Amino acid sequence: MEQTAENKSGAGKFIDKIWYGTGAIGLDLSYGMFNGKLSMYLTDVLRLKTGFLLWLTPLARIWDGVNDPMMGSIVDHTNTKRGRYRPWVIAGACMNAVILFLLFFNPGFGAEEPGLGVYVYIAVMYILWGMTNTTADIPYWSMVPSFTTDPKERSILATVARTFSGLGQGLVQIGAPLLLDALGVKGTDALGQPKVDWTQRGYTVTALICAAALVFFALLSMSRVKETVAPAPAEKFSFRRIFDVLRYNNQLRVFMLFAMLSNAGFYTTSGVVDYYFSVVVGEKSAQSAFNLFGAVGAIAGLGVIPVMLRFTSRRRIYQGSLATALVGYVLMFLSGGLLKNRLLMNLCYLLVQIGTASMFVSQTVFLADVVDYGEVIMGSRAESVTFSMKGFLQKMAYTLQTIILFSALGIAKYNDCPRDAAGTVIPTPRVTTAVNLVMFAVPPVCFLLSLLVFSTRFRLHGAYMEDITRRVSEARERRLKEAEGAT
Repeated sequence: MEQTAENKSGAGKFIDKIWYGTGAIGLDLSYGMFNGKLSMYLTDVLRLKTGFLLWLTPLARIWDGVNDPMMGSIVDHTNTKRGRYRPWVIAGACMNAVILFLLFFNPGFGAEEPGLGVYVYIAVMYILWGMTNTTADIPYWSMVPSFTTDPKERSILATVARTFSGLGQGLVQIGAPLLLDALGVKGTDALGQPKVDWTQRGYTVTALICAAALVFFALLSMSRVKETVAPAPAEKFSFRRIFDVLRYNNQLRVFMLFAMLSNAGFYTTSGVVDYYFSVVVGEKSAQSAFNLFGAVGAIAGLGVIPVMLRFTSRRRIYQGSLATALVGYVLMFLSGGLLKNRLLMNLCYLLVQIGTASMFVSQTVFLADVVDYGEVIMGSRAESVTFSMKGFLQKMAYTLQTIILFSALGIAKYNDCPRDAAGTVIPTPRVTTAVNLVMFAVPPVCFLLSLLVFSTRFRLHGAYMEDITRRVSEARERRLKEAEGAT
């Protein structure tokens, strides 16, 4: 595998960071469809019971708890002419694209009361989506610490990748409602106002477009990226190895807790937004404007870290990011929940996205620091095993928001709501109240708890982290000299 002097130093050219970052577009197109559009598709188009999703998501996470770190260890031990990570990113993207399409494809199930077949089909595809997403996601993000040990370089690389990741999310959040409207069935509601019902055809076509883009951007990204990786660990895969990483790397456990809490708060918004604009606002397509403001905020938020690093530490920036999102959510409740002013609510969501965008960048860098910390305390690197926890905690965050959402809908008896002639749900006051609570009350609580955990328990900052970085850099230089001496 070709290695230039730039690759060995870890700095690389900025254009290389751009090529790497494009891969995140497709990954987040897939994740955006899964996290943002699947829930309403299952409850409103396939008419599945909310109770089914309440047990399906925890069951899938139990399997992910085994599958994700196993995949991370397999990647750590991969050694091919094309590199350690690139083959897995491409293979995983292709498999995930197929499963994403099948998840939103109806092979012939009826539109009335769903039978056992549709429940089995969705359960299988749901679990397979998580497995194939892991196959691409873990090796992709595991490449970050392998590029450089320089904290500033990592921040730039993570910012670039998160920029493209936000672009992928934004394309789904803004484009999917417009496409679903265009492919939907137009009609009028009970008051004679125009409405559009989202259909099976719309969801399938949207998923197909996202699946094709996933493969395209994976191939584009990995065709230009050159890897710099340390020798594979000597140990073979074992669950003991995974448990050792979790046991001895206490900062990984802290990271997983505060990141899962904040991610769950953010994913709760994207998970409930379809229901909010359908049930409370009564206009699904209005969420495109809401998400457009969010996309602008996400882009603005990506510039926070490069600018603020000139004045303060990454720790303070991250605390400020969480506080910004928290304030934005409180203002969203006041403007949208109480004042019913959609424009003000959209502006507040822009503030939320500024905070969450910079938060996600910092999390990627912090996890790279956690890898270095693990190398110092354990004597060996476990990049992919550690980064497998990133994907796992994202899925746990999604599971937490799913449990919250479908518990609220179940208590409010969403499945018992009457439907109009086109099959659209006519919400009851209990359902409206439940959706409002999930939309406005849950996210700020999650962000507040995350801020408290991070501020009191995460130690990888300041002089302590500088010493860890120095020791890891020295160890990497020794390995490179040994490798050159052997050749």
